[in-house]
Amino acid sequence: MVLLLRAIVVHVTSLEQTVLGEELMATIAALRRLVRRRLRSAVPGPPLRGAHLELLEVIEKQPGIGIASAGRALHLAANSVSTLVNQLIDLEMLVRETDPNDRRAAQLRLTHAATQRLSALRQARIDLITDGVAGLPIADREALTRAIPALRALLVTLDASQGR
Repeated sequence: MVLLLRAIVVHVTSLEQTVLGEELMATIAALRRLVRRRLRSAVPGPPLRGAHLELLEVIEKQPGIGIASAGRALHLAANSVSTLVNQLIDLEMLVRETDPNDRRAAQLRLTHAATQRLSALRQARIDLITDGVAGLPIADREALTRAIPALRALLVTLDASQGR
């Protein structure tokens, strides 16, 4: 009987974790889509997909990064990053230079237009989220504040488990 109760408790916990995982991912995905949709009209310029913006942000943090390293940072295959790089070059958001230490490798750098666009997008995103959070009841704002460390810990856990 005790073993049966333990099995039921474990099953309920697993079910709750599954529901939590599904709800968390659905909510985060919906939030990201809504923010991207709102920011399209707030910041002028050529349309950029989420993958484009993520790549630009990686390059902004690590100017001169190569395609393979950018792929690792984004958990994307090098050929996928190469495709994004070519699209961003066509949009005049990115410059690909030959690595002086390895003529076969490329170094990626943002153009001035990309730097300005990222800055404008970042500010528009901050403004949008700040306004949205301000409209929530204080209990919800506090819950969001308390959730941030747990979400960061989840990110670290998932990232570490991928390396196994």
